Amino acid sequence: MATSTTSWHSSSLDNVLQVLGTDADKGLHEVEAQKRLDQYGANALREQPRPTFWQRLLAQFQSFVIYILIFAAILSAALGDWAEAAAIAAIVALNAILGVVQEGRAEEALAALRKLSAPDAVVIRNGIQQTIPGSHVVPGDIVVLDAGNYVPADVRLVEAINLKVDEASLTGESVPVDKRDEADVTSDAIIGDRKNMAYMSTTITYGRGRAVVVSTGMQTEIGKIADMIQSTEEEATPLQQRLDQLGRVLSIGALIICLLVGVVIFGREMFSDDGEFLQALEDSLLTAVALAIAAVPEGLPAIVTINLAIGMREMIRRNALIRRLPAVETLGSASAICSDKTGTLTQNEMTTVKLHAAGITLDVTGHGYIPEGQFFKNGETADPDQFPAMHQLLLGGLLASDARLENPEGTQNGHRMIGDPTEGALVVAAAKANLWRGEVEARYPRVNEIPFDSTRKRMSTIHQNPDGQGYIAFIKGAPEIVLEFCDNVLVDGAETPLTPEGKVELKRTNSDMADDALRVLAVAQRHFDTLPDDISPDTIETGLTLVGLSAMIDPAR
Repeated sequence: MATSTTSWHSSSLDNVLQVLGTDADKGLHEVEAQKRLDQYGANALREQPRPTFWQRLLAQFQSFVIYILIFAAILSAALGDWAEAAAIAAIVALNAILGVVQEGRAEEALAALRKLSAPDAVVIRNGIQQTIPGSHVVPGDIVVLDAGNYVPADVRLVEAINLKVDEASLTGESVPVDKRDEADVTSDAIIGDRKNMAYMSTTITYGRGRAVVVSTGMQTEIGKIADMIQSTEEEATPLQQRLDQLGRVLSIGALIICLLVGVVIFGREMFSDDGEFLQALEDSLLTAVALAIAAVPEGLPAIVTINLAIGMREMIRRNALIRRLPAVETLGSASAICSDKTGTLTQNEMTTVKLHAAGITLDVTGHGYIPEGQFFKNGETADPDQFPAMHQLLLGGLLASDARLENPEGTQNGHRMIGDPTEGALVVAAAKANLWRGEVEARYPRVNEIPFDSTRKRMSTIHQNPDGQGYIAFIKGAPEIVLEFCDNVLVDGAETPLTPEGKVELKRTNSDMADDALRVLAVAQRHFDTLPDDISPDTIETGLTLVGLSAMIDPAR
């Protein structure tokens, strides 16, 4: 069974299932799954063995300056200068202890993080859906994909219902990618264009589906990247190179000077009236050796280590974990940094920062998915409930989204977003105005929807009115698209005709927000006394009333 070289994305689904020897409905038998686990190994990225205590200790002595210090300590002891030998030995020991302790703490912290981040997977085996550790997933397993879950391995989709996947961790694409099980993909398609595949370490943001596992562990696409990273040769850091260079210069310079001084002393005593060869040789050697020891910078390694340890502590305070002390200085020596943006330079947490409705613009404060923030109009605190259109904008953005804000125990800041990051920004903005999904959906139950697709660039949800009389549809999408279907605009709670001049002004507002690097969504609505028999874009998404614009940004870390 090939799991790494087969073009799973360009093969037919029936062929994929046949090659993998599995059933799309029943999955693998437990016995077969165990055999494959033994054959392919755990579904985990292979890591280089953690350095042992003795390896970390030995690494602290891999420096030319340390070699000089050790030699100087031995030489001092040989000459009977035990105080000097003890002082140099203590400095070398202190340097080693500091390095071992700091790097040991970093290794323990990394191990704890890996343990916490080990996800589970939902699979179908023997026709029964069950939850297993992600490391036990094997090729041929049928996995169940739901919004908010990680994709446990590289998979070929068997069923995809409105499925969207956040592939930022693999491709850097910040916008969730639409996935379709029936997509026709060529064999030379790049990873980002393989619409019928999902990959390990990516996240399901919307919809649901089932898929068959085609590759696990180091055979996955993220595993291949990890293998390339681990195969790179470790180089000495700029600081280590400069210290070694300094050690060589000092040692060579000290030897030359000591040799010259020794020769001068030897010659002076030999040419004196009572000069003796052995006495002159002893005096010149002792003087030269004492000078060589004095030239050794005993405190340099300790000073460097202490400063790097302080730097490591400061980095930890900023939530950056450094495994090896010299890496702290290496970061400061970087002249160019090539980095992915989404989730690396930014938080990958879209945040609503501006709202525009009925000619009024409100600024929104807050960070990420924490539902805490204020609304400001012209620099003064404002209550969005005082502006009917603004309240309706927040309400419509919330109801026309599927993202959910959860508050599980043990998560950072106490909140976690399940679903599309862009929809998450709308949900959090509504929560800041005390509009919570559970309470709002109880008053406006969803009765139907038209899912988003990349062609229409919009999505619609239909809700029953709180009084049970009639329905309201909320439509959200790209402003330039939604505006074309709007005949009215909401002003002071009333629907008024949208004039050509008003449409131009709204397009200008959208353009201004986009120029500020904001992603803008428009929200519109339409009332129905009774719903049409055919729920489609043609019957729902025409004759709309524009509610407003919501602008968001992915904040920098």
